[in-house]
Amino acid sequence: MIDTVSTQIAEGEERIRLEVADGLAVLTLCRPDRLNGWSWESTRQLGLLADRIRFDPDVRAVLLRAEGRAFCAGIDVSAPGGAVSGATAAERTRNYYEGIRWVHERFAVLARLPQPVVAAVQGYCLGFGFELALMADVRVAAEDAVFALPEAQLGVAVDAGGDLRIAREAGAGWAKYLALTGRRIDAATARRLCLVQLVVPVAELESTARALAAEIAANAPLAVQGIKRAVDAYADAALPAALDRVAMTAALTLTSDDCREGYGAKAQRRPPHFTGG
Repeated sequence: MIDTVSTQIAEGEERIRLEVADGLAVLTLCRPDRLNGWSWESTRQLGLLADRIRFDPDVRAVLLRAEGRAFCAGIDVSAPGGAVSGATAAERTRNYYEGIRWVHERFAVLARLPQPVVAAVQGYCLGFGFELALMADVRVAAEDAVFALPEAQLGVAVDAGGDLRIAREAGAGWAKYLALTGRRIDAATARRLCLVQLVVPVAELESTARALAAEIAANAPLAVQGIKRAVDAYADAALPAALDRVAMTAALTLTSDDCREGYGAKAQRRPPHFTGG
């Protein structure tokens, strides 16, 4: 894994860029050549930048967006530090468990910002990308957006709580349907399931999402932040305990033979053969 203690982002190693202007903090996923693939380092940078936003009195709302043709296509399997080591299977499982809990904590920094977060989603929004978008307060999707949680097809759990958030927004049946099959849905279906609030033409995504964030930012900050806290307190009442179960399931599956088989089969472009071990 990467150095989880560092508070610096090395020049040229940016996964996410932060810009603040006119009451808005704009977080941009900026690795379009990798389809903004997610990594441990992406998670670290997200936590750092969200902490900067939290105490900035000039920020009234946040726009979460991405460069290129994809919002985030999931885990970047080429990213360094992708594997967690351990002398024994038990130690590796323990290390994965703590690693996933650390990811949850960093994501919570974004999800629990006092300022509302508007996500602008285009193209592929898969796996970790879908889970990241679900942490926003409001989601705007371009007509070309494609959403999926393909983890079960690879032999791993949905490890950042995306299935839980789908259950919150769309109901347990849809959460299970999407997470258990890994099927992809288009923007119109995501809108019908209340997983996104607006669907717009690709060319209008940036302007629509930015205007929506600016509209929120123009309202009274104490009222806006109080509304967000109250709704989240109601909607997320059972989330902390459920996320701990997610972390343990993720740790067990990430150290399993099925995980190795799933990723190997995908690399070899063949159907996986899972054994349950």
